[in-house]
Amino acid sequence: MGAKASTHKIVEMQSTSQWTAQLEASKQSNKLLVIDFSATWCGPCKSMEPTIEEYATIYKDVQFIKIDVDMLADVAREFKVDAMPTFVLIKKGKEVGRIVGARKAELQKMIEKHRI
Repeated sequence: MGAKASTHKIVEMQSTSQWTAQLEASKQSNKLLVIDFSATWCGPCKSMEPTIEEYATIYKDVQFIKIDVDMLADVAREFKVDAMPTFVLIKKGKEVGRIVGARKAELQKMIEKHRI
């Protein structure tokens, strides 16, 4: 919350417990959570990185989370992620949208729709 929230960067989840804490915290907030499920070996994921960084700068009221599907396979399974990149939008602990693939314009529209 403190220092991290003010930097408006994408938070990379390092553990399932860190993710669980993040999800629980988001239930107490009106803030939209955008989860980027990606993998280091995924070309389209890499091509989306600059876009996600740009959106994290533009939409300071949205929390951007990155989850490496190889590192946190249990979280990827929980969200039934089977293709990368997959972007899952969560508000108050509930999934409000999902985009599979490097579809920048659609992702931006979905963020615009759910961030308020």
